[in-house]
Amino acid sequence: MPGLGVLLLRACLALLAMPIYLLSFLGFWQPFCRKVFFPFVLEKISAIHERKAKKMKQELFRNLVDFKSPSGELKLLEIGTGCGMNFQFYPPGCKVTCTDINPNFEQTLSRNMAKNQHVHYERFLVAPGEDLHQVPSASVDVVICTLVLCSVHNVNGTLKEALRVLRPGGAFYFLEHVADSPSSWKYFWQQVCYPTWKLIFDGCCLTRETWKNLEQASFSELKLQHISIALPWTPVRPHIMGYAVK
Repeated sequence: MPGLGVLLLRACLALLAMPIYLLSFLGFWQPFCRKVFFPFVLEKISAIHERKAKKMKQELFRNLVDFKSPSGELKLLEIGTGCGMNFQFYPPGCKVTCTDINPNFEQTLSRNMAKNQHVHYERFLVAPGEDLHQVPSASVDVVICTLVLCSVHNVNGTLKEALRVLRPGGAFYFLEHVADSPSSWKYFWQQVCYPTWKLIFDGCCLTRETWKNLEQASFSELKLQHISIALPWTPVRPHIMGYAVK
């Protein structure tokens, strides 16, 4: 249960964001957020995050080719493709299936596809991470998920679907922001911002301990490290990155 200080500061933040809470209550905020606000803001935030995380992503994705299928192909499925910021890191000739719950990233996504012609784009599916029924079981070599597990409705369900669509020996790659240490001031401010942040940023949760979900999932091997990526003027700093093998 959050302390009194957290609750009081949450109330102050909610007052500042009262127009958004009112629009949400009336049922107008989420359609506007998903169609206009979030695609616009995500493009700006993604560009900043990309500058901060580029070297880390290069390190993360450097061994993608190790998970080619016996036929020599590399089939990737990306959960929550968003603006397509990861395409630049994918190996030449790989086949990519893009998925996202929000179909309104088309303009930026098309731009990044055009800039990354070394990748073969197979299809785009409008689907949540917890329900990838359009993708056959054991049909992809790699599943990629970056800055997505913070906003899915069910982290364990998403990991279960990733395991299902991966072939045996395939890998799940992740880079996610997570909760800070409970004893830190950063965690205090994550708790303060949590309800309003989640409303404004389409379900993004600041205090998920996603590494625990990964540790408890049925992967045969897990390579995970805790890192720090600072986004200015936000409570988003602690991240985890790595990959897990089916």
